[in-house]
Amino acid sequence: MHDATLLILNGPARGVRFEVRPEDSPMIIGRSVGTNIRLDDSEVSRRHAEIRAEDGRFEIRDLSSANGTFVNGKKQSRIGLRNGDSLRLGNTRVAFQVTVAAPAESDSVNAIQLVDDAPGYQSSIIQQLQADNASSATIWPQQRQGHELLYQVAEELVRPVQEFESALRRILGLTMDAVGADRACILLKESASGDNTIGSSGSARPDDLIPAAFFRRGKAQQTEEIMPVSRSIASYVLKRGRAVRTSNASADSRFDGGSIVSSGIREAICAPMRGQEELIGVVYVDNTSKHDGLPGGSRLTDEHLKAVLAVARQTALAVESRRFHNAFLKAERFAAMGQTVAVLSHHIKNILQGVKGGGFLLNMGLDQSDEQMVRQGWGIIEKNQGRIHDLVMDMLSFSKERVPNLTTGSINEVCQDVIELAQTAAEENDVSLEFRPTEHLPAAEFDKEGIHRAVLNIVANAIDAVAESEDGAVVVQTGFDDRAGVMLVAVSDNGPGIPEDQRQVIFNVFESSKGSRGTGIGLPVSRKIIREHGGRVRIEGGPGEGTRFVLSWPRGNPDQADDGSSFGARTLMLDPPE
Repeated sequence: MHDATLLILNGPARGVRFEVRPEDSPMIIGRSVGTNIRLDDSEVSRRHAEIRAEDGRFEIRDLSSANGTFVNGKKQSRIGLRNGDSLRLGNTRVAFQVTVAAPAESDSVNAIQLVDDAPGYQSSIIQQLQADNASSATIWPQQRQGHELLYQVAEELVRPVQEFESALRRILGLTMDAVGADRACILLKESASGDNTIGSSGSARPDDLIPAAFFRRGKAQQTEEIMPVSRSIASYVLKRGRAVRTSNASADSRFDGGSIVSSGIREAICAPMRGQEELIGVVYVDNTSKHDGLPGGSRLTDEHLKAVLAVARQTALAVESRRFHNAFLKAERFAAMGQTVAVLSHHIKNILQGVKGGGFLLNMGLDQSDEQMVRQGWGIIEKNQGRIHDLVMDMLSFSKERVPNLTTGSINEVCQDVIELAQTAAEENDVSLEFRPTEHLPAAEFDKEGIHRAVLNIVANAIDAVAESEDGAVVVQTGFDDRAGVMLVAVSDNGPGIPEDQRQVIFNVFESSKGSRGTGIGLPVSRKIIREHGGRVRIEGGPGEGTRFVLSWPRGNPDQADDGSSFGARTLMLDPPE
């Protein structure tokens, strides 16, 4: 049985892929923490929809959501899913993809064989069409049929798929049905760099063609039948940029045993794949059977030649776009890797310098039997050990998707522990740190370690923000919004504030305004943890007004009774500390 995936196409989780396995059926999609696939979207219901898998089929069912579930642009209550379907839940767009095992290499590479024709191969070319004179809009006289083929090809090309080769095979199948061919393949120029993947690019000799996709009519793709392709015709098409249709040359004595005729091919069409600036390959279709109802037994016509050329043009642009996209992603990855290495190296170097300084004082104190100097050196080493621990924990939290380990607990207790840990840093920077817990706060379900980390990062960031200010102060307050059913933690400071245009930037990884004192990981990690709980982080205040970070997330369903009838403030009211 096949598995499937859901690929998030927009929003904060863009690019995240969720596995949909039959053994996990049904899988709940929603905003709540308890769902299998959680979407950070306020327009998504807490339990929005479910996906079921049975007997190799997948089905999505709306769970009476507020805004509905849309499949390929239409609102649906229950519908089967196909590979490439587009889903919309709230403001989130999702691509549904069936995970199909990639075909064996022999299916696409060894199933196609380039063969050489005897001299005189051009005599079998009975029609030619210049690629420059035929765009995607050039179709045969049956306008309705032609438009339908081009529409179907366009639909296949815009479907988000994991394996681009599968899309090319489906396009070949559509083309074969339209022109009545028996077999079809796509051959692409080999990259000059030696990269033979579909995503490769580069200039090469016309003869350097590699199979990219192969399709045959009425036979399993695992068959060992070989499709011979005329190297002469393919090279001719690439060199001249012309689509050609070959005749039934079985009676032509100038073709010897090495030709495509001896392989049973009666007629073929070969069309160049023209991208924006160059030819990148060919689309090749052929027939091995005779059609007795047409003159000469030919099934492929000049109109079919135009159709294949139009499909080749569209496919070439899609392949080229895929290449550009892959190149862009590769460049982004290298840039991200370089930025990561640079930032982490700089931060680790600062930590090591601190460890080295502490070790120097420690050795000096031991040599001079100076206990105070030993304690001073060891204190510096311990402080930098803590910095190493914080850095590693933030990296682990940010680098992987995790499901919160929900247990019933008290937010006040977690925040009190954060205050105790951060008190030393506050005293060293002459910052006033105050905790204002809301009494009779209800119990909640949350990941204690995760929330502790999220609050600690923001408190540490607030302390750093006011470290150089006179009378710097940080206040932490807890609360509960009983109408919305969410827990609240606010961290306020009386620092310089954050301008509006920087409020989103500070949540980007490695974006730090602290210089060498910050890694730029703390705030992104805090937001990620809160989002994993189905909540959000809000920033209030502006330049000269101080800053307040408000963390909010659903209370959940704690398994113990509440300790009071009053759940605290409906809204969290707290002025920045003076």
